[in-house]
Amino acid sequence: MTEQHFPSASILGYPRIGVHRELKRVLEDFWSGKTSGVQLVATANQLRCSRTERLHSLGLTEAGSIPEDFSYYDQVLDIIAATGAVPTRFSEERKALAAAGPDLWHASDSSTTAALEALFTIARGEGARPALEMTKWFDSNYHYLVPEIGPETKFEWLGSTRSRAAALLGEGVRPVLVGPVTFLLLSKPSEEAGEDYDILARLPEVLSVYEALIDDLVSAGASWVQFDEPALTSDRWAYSRERIIAALTESYERLSVRGASLLVALTYGHAFDAVEALAATKVQAVAIDLVKGKTPDAQTLAAWNKAWAGRTIAAGIVSGRNVWRTNLRAALGQLRELKENLGQVHLAVTTSTSLQHVPIDVEKETKLDPQVASWLAFADQKVEEVVALAKGLEEGDEAIEAELAASDAAVESRQSHPGVRRAEVRERTAAVTAADRERAPYAERAAQQAERLHLPVLPTTTIGSFPQTVEIRKARAAHRRGELSAADYEQAMKAEIEHVVRVQERIGLDVLVHGEAERNDMVQYFAENLEGFATTVNGWVQSYGSRCTRPSILWGDVVRPAPITVKWSSYAQSLTDKPLKGMLTGPVTIMAWSFVRDDEAPGEVADQIGLALRDEIADLEEAGIPVVQVDEPAIRELLPLRKENEEEYLQWSVGAFRLATGGAQSKTQVHTHLCYSDFKTVIDAVDRLDADVTSIEASRSRMEILPAIRERGFERGLGPGVWDIHSPRVPQVEEIVRLLQAAVSGLGIEKLWGNPDCGLKTRAYTETIPSLENLVAAAKQVRQRHQ
Repeated sequence: MTEQHFPSASILGYPRIGVHRELKRVLEDFWSGKTSGVQLVATANQLRCSRTERLHSLGLTEAGSIPEDFSYYDQVLDIIAATGAVPTRFSEERKALAAAGPDLWHASDSSTTAALEALFTIARGEGARPALEMTKWFDSNYHYLVPEIGPETKFEWLGSTRSRAAALLGEGVRPVLVGPVTFLLLSKPSEEAGEDYDILARLPEVLSVYEALIDDLVSAGASWVQFDEPALTSDRWAYSRERIIAALTESYERLSVRGASLLVALTYGHAFDAVEALAATKVQAVAIDLVKGKTPDAQTLAAWNKAWAGRTIAAGIVSGRNVWRTNLRAALGQLRELKENLGQVHLAVTTSTSLQHVPIDVEKETKLDPQVASWLAFADQKVEEVVALAKGLEEGDEAIEAELAASDAAVESRQSHPGVRRAEVRERTAAVTAADRERAPYAERAAQQAERLHLPVLPTTTIGSFPQTVEIRKARAAHRRGELSAADYEQAMKAEIEHVVRVQERIGLDVLVHGEAERNDMVQYFAENLEGFATTVNGWVQSYGSRCTRPSILWGDVVRPAPITVKWSSYAQSLTDKPLKGMLTGPVTIMAWSFVRDDEAPGEVADQIGLALRDEIADLEEAGIPVVQVDEPAIRELLPLRKENEEEYLQWSVGAFRLATGGAQSKTQVHTHLCYSDFKTVIDAVDRLDADVTSIEASRSRMEILPAIRERGFERGLGPGVWDIHSPRVPQVEEIVRLLQAAVSGLGIEKLWGNPDCGLKTRAYTETIPSLENLVAAAKQVRQRHQ
């Protein structure tokens, strides 16, 4: 292996969707049959080349400085396919992947389409075969597909897109892969395995496949390979820390001698013991997160100086998770202190995580307030920051004088803006008392709600949104362009709301929603109606697969100038005698799915949003809305990766929710919703939210939450989802009955609700109507069995 330093300036990953969301469009065209697999591969290769050229032009010019982390769908799915770890229900798809083999990714015949179809069937499900479970990637809003591993899993090298990329793009790029320890820790036991199945025991077999993978990359021309091991920064695993560190050591003792120089990235937090363990191997470089993780003290740095002498530590000092400009002067001072303490170590500059979590280019946001825009750095600007810091570290302040001056000006502009701190907002949050976060006892509330709502046992509802049709999007776009008057737009939205209400009445749902036709996004809609936020036009970020969102930017103190949802909800309620839910997005989710200010404690920000929502709930009640849902799908997402930080987080996150709902009348039924959130992990937090009804994702995990529910003795209403809305399939009545029956056994029918996993915004009516009809039919069958 050639001894070489890691590049002085690099990043750990880059958005893969394309500047104009080219990947989203070609994927969806492939799924709908409008384009072929060969065309999809051609577009993917074009995206790879254009991003490499772009990063080179931004200053990443050293060999190995450009990460090659492109994925058709998900980086974990890539490893599942490459290692053959495909569930037995997808045995035919595994055969298709194996048949195409390493040649798949540059094939030009039918095997390309067949293998890609196999890959996406595993990701999205088909017919009676459910897709792989999907959950959040550590504490981010990106979703990954959960591997299923059991004794039947046969690990076998089936080829990788990274090899093709290395050959296509040359040795200047650095292939990026999920590391073997993280891959196994993120996995779950398969249906064939028991709950106590020891997945980590399969490490030696997995490493054999990874060795073949590295050999293939080296033969294709790669000199550097990056392995992402963020699992090492968390302590929320079923295995002891000693065993996990031993697995890390075993992995990189084997992989670091295969002919490529390796970078191991420890992102999303700190893992000093992992840095120490990797030093005992022949790994050439380690990346540490200095944004979310702790800064190493002098004693730790002294140990690293000795253990990593002659090799590289890459300092992740530019945030890969948020959009605020780096304070270059402060960052440069921190880097110089590190360099002084790591004299024998080559210190490189990098991002804290991959940049897949941020939009691509702030220069494309021509409609943003110029002053706010001057505070921001998207992916391209973050690359430039990394390059500038590396240059300043090597050549001194004078080499980056212009960059430092611009950074200083942005810091001063942001601190002095009058909207950043508003006295009337701070006075209100300071006056909040413990009583403001409390409602009447649940038994008292439940009695009043039963008298008001007259719901059957096992009531049915949806999570909130209904399909956003082409007509809805056209009306919204025309209104935004000024081509549709406000009156005509309102009439179009009311027509859609009436359609949604009538559909629900005909199907027979018990608690209705208005469908959210007027909302572009469940967070952006509120951001557009609250002061202290900015929204983007082109700030797209991948959420999962082809799904992209535009996170709002929370830059100042939050004020609700007027009611936001009351007009639409009250109109919908006027159309029906059935109870209707007002739909709000909770404070934690608004924060999690926005780029939140980094100059204020999260508890203060959360309470500001909570008070705005509290006012909205009061107005909904005044308008006669009997049920209000405050969605918190992201409450698990922000749960700290280290248990030592959990209680502090739960104090402010649960507190903000209870501040929002604490003023609700006892007769108002308060719902909340969580999705892809590992309910078992946060059941205590959910209990503390004190919502009257909680709906959760459960279908992909096939009701894995039930043991936790039985153990906890959950007392309030719970709706475990029975329809995976992220998969393009219609669940049959028998399937839903099985899931509901399982839930009855774990919860009791008196507390049980029937609902989908999540909102229906991304689904078509051709799937939505039969799925909801089957849900209602299944609920009726279960009711009859338990009368």
